[in-house]
Amino acid sequence: MKELKHHTPEPLKIGEFYPECKVYSDGSHFLAIPHTEKPYKPRPKKKEEVITVKPPNDNKPPADEKQIEDSAPPIDDALSPLEKISVTGELPQEEEQPPANILQAGERRMTKKELFNELYQEYAFLKKRERKEKLIAALRPYFKTDDATKHFVESNLERKTRNLIARRIRLTRKVNLQDFNFFVTFTYNGALHTEETFRKTLKNCLKLLSSRKGWKYVGVWERSPEKQRLHFHGLIYIPEGTMPGVLFQQRDYSFKTHRMQETVQNTYFNQRFGRSDFEKIDSGESLGNAMGYLMKYIEKTGEKIVYSRGLPQYFISDVIEEDVVTTTGIEDKKLLLFDNFGCWDEGEYLGAVSKATIGRMRKAN
Repeated sequence: MKELKHHTPEPLKIGEFYPECKVYSDGSHFLAIPHTEKPYKPRPKKKEEVITVKPPNDNKPPADEKQIEDSAPPIDDALSPLEKISVTGELPQEEEQPPANILQAGERRMTKKELFNELYQEYAFLKKRERKEKLIAALRPYFKTDDATKHFVESNLERKTRNLIARRIRLTRKVNLQDFNFFVTFTYNGALHTEETFRKTLKNCLKLLSSRKGWKYVGVWERSPEKQRLHFHGLIYIPEGTMPGVLFQQRDYSFKTHRMQETVQNTYFNQRFGRSDFEKIDSGESLGNAMGYLMKYIEKTGEKIVYSRGLPQYFISDVIEEDVVTTTGIEDKKLLLFDNFGCWDEGEYLGAVSKATIGRMRKAN
């Protein structure tokens, strides 16, 4: 019987493949974005106007008639300059105005966009319509007309929506190219940390575990709606044998669900921060639920996502025409690939797509 030999694909020929594609996973399928030579010319940024933001007005009650009489200007102030000279025999003194670049008490200098971002964060937990009304009212003193204020607010709300969509896409693509095995929540104890030290020390701890132990993480800071207490929720990949401390089961009362619950906590993180909750990710469904949880919080609070280094959105591969199911996306610019498509690097075949093969491919963001 003739022995069957393993067939190694021949090197690709020009015209038979799409070179240098950026390939990503949407969670169900792999899609490729073909490389284009279209030159990119960065648009110059428009110089933004810097404004002086005054402190909020004290809501003082209107003055009564007696106060108005007491505060009325003296009779001399009603005279014209020439009349004052004839009465007093002295030339009027010019009042000294403070320099324009000197800020008064409570005033700040910033752009309108920076002020919008600050107010947007302040009104994060309001409903959309109420938030928009609050933004228009707060920004109205810095515009000439109501229409100009409304247009500015609406255009910046659209900017926030576009940024949110881009962050969700980036999160999905980065997570789907990685292996994560835990969904974690870290909560600080007020006896151990302030909010500022909690942020700083936890970020530093995760960075060290990432660089020294090979951890990978994606997370977001979140405040509880009622107590506004800061938490950190994240997806973490912990290589075997690199878990510090000891995992243990804890049975306690949940104020959120109002019932007893069992959680898995860690002695190392509990001692350093306050409380830690580790939930094992063992399926695509639990990973999808964890991603949805993170997305919910970036939508509500606008917080930026925290990533460890080395989490790409794409890997670079040449794609054979036979591995393409169909074109898709806006103007059919993307390629939907078969689940077992081959990965090529500069004409060299590296194998069918898999975690091991992707690990050998070039990456990009």
